[in-house]
Order: sequence, then structure tokens, then C-alpha cells
Amino acid sequence: MGWAIALHGGAGDIPRFMPEERRKTREAALRHCLDIGVNALKTRRHALDVVELVVRELENHPNFNAGRGSVLTTKGTVEMEACIMDGNTKRCGAVSGLTTVVNPISLARLVMEKTPHIYLAFDGAEDFAREQGVETVDSSHFITPENVERLKQAKEANRVQLDYTQPIPKDAKSETPLADGDSQIGTVGCVAVDNEGNLASATSTGTYANNLCAISATGKGEAIIRATVARDVAALMEFKGLSLKEAAAHVVEECVPRGTVGLVAVSSTGEITMPLNTAGMFRACATEDGYSEIGIWNSEEN
Repeated sequence: MGWAIALHGGAGDIPRFMPEERRKTREAALRHCLDIGVNALKTRRHALDVVELVVRELENHPNFNAGRGSVLTTKGTVEMEACIMDGNTKRCGAVSGLTTVVNPISLARLVMEKTPHIYLAFDGAEDFAREQGVETVDSSHFITPENVERLKQAKEANRVQLDYTQPIPKDAKSETPLADGDSQIGTVGCVAVDNEGNLASATSTGTYANNLCAISATGKGEAIIRATVARDVAALMEFKGLSLKEAAAHVVEECVPRGTVGLVAVSSTGEITMPLNTAGMFRACATEDGYSEIGIWNSEEN
């Protein structure tokens, strides 16, 4: 048994015609975040520390839909969220509706470790952040020019803007292949198992971890919630005796509509899987035996 780590920066209708500069920027960010996690695991950091470190870095990157770079509300503001779970104890913490906290994932961990609660939101979460002395900034820090332009375009097109893909060129009808023009990509997440077999998961859309596996799901949150995607992967392993890869593949291929979900997962034995039924998912993984992968598109898509 050895350590393993997987992370994602969202799944959905990622266009294959993405400009090379944008692709390389995201690939470099995935590699950087993966290196942070790998180095932490090599120094025998606990899996919970590792996933927090990686997601903090993803939150700090303006090209991912979390922290700085978060998709804007219709009012042009940010409302950030995060959740974290310890597989051995099944303790978890979550926050949402944040407007000033630099790293929501760290506040989620404090909810788990410093309160009797699982979830805090909006003013209550912001007050708790100040009580705990976590770093806060003016909400303008999280708003990027690209997301301001995307919101403007979304309002003009009377559509929902759900992701951080390239703003629509003024001479183009749509940036995505979806008929309704919506652009649908999830947030960020990381899962890890350390050398002691400790499992942990950190994400925004769908998280679960127990003593068998850790899962972070991404894509359309509504589909993930309805299908309890992350928990179902663990349940298939626990009650049906499936391997991690078998369980994750079944959930992604059979339990949710096509084009809605991707996930990254690790098992207590160091197995990794990163299935998706969307056009793409920004993803990366590594194991102690030297295997590593960075990818974007679904190889099954034309």
C-alpha cells in the first residue's frame, strides 16, 4: 500500500477548440497543484492536510471556479463554498455563501474541527471566520474581468452562466455545443490516501470519504446531489464488494444523465480512478509507484 492523490478543476462541456494558451495555463496549474500534493505526501503529511493544501491552491488560481475566479451571481457578487471529509472518522465540515474568506476550504475544516456542526453559511460562516482569525479580503479580490464579461454575456443571452470557460467571441453564436447555450462545468476538488491508509476528500460539489475510499465529484451539482454520486461509489464498494474502478464506472455510466458528472477517487489501497461522462474534466493524479497523469478531454468523445 502506498500514497495516491487525484484532483480536478471541474467537468463539463470543455470545448476541444480551447485556445492553446488557455489550455496550457490550466495544465500548468494542475501540474503545480499535483506537485504540492505529492510533495506533502512524500513528507508523510496526513491525507486531510494534503487535500486542504491542494484545494487552497486551486482556490487561489483565477482560472478555476473556486475562490478567486468564482462564477458570479446575477448581482455580480461571489458566494463561495467548500467541504472537507475525513475518511477514518467520517467527520466533515462545509461552508457556503462566503464573500470575503480567501480560502473557504480551510474554514470548512475549522467547522469540522472547532464546532459541533457540519455546515455554516452566509453571515454565520463569515462571523465564524472572523472569530477564528482566518484570512479575509474585500470581495472584489475574487472578481476577475473574465467573469464580469461572462456575466454580462449571460444576461444579454438570458441564460445561466455556470462555469469559467472562455467568454463568447462577439462574432460567435455560442461557446458550447449545448443547444440551450448554457455552459456547465463544476468546481474543484482533491482526494488522497497517505502511507498510513488515511483517506480524505475536499471539494465543493460532491464529497464523501470513509475507510474504503475518498471521492470528489464535479459537473452539474443538481445531478450529483440527486444521485448521491460520491456516497454511491462508496456504498457499491462496501455492500457489493466492487473495486473502486468498478464502482465509480457504474455510478458515472449508469446512475446519472450523460454529460453531467465526472469524479476523482482513491481507495485505501492506493487505487485511483477518474471517470467522466462529460466532454472533459480538468484532472491530474499520481501514485507512490511513479504513475502520474494530467488530462482534460474524455477520450471516448469525438
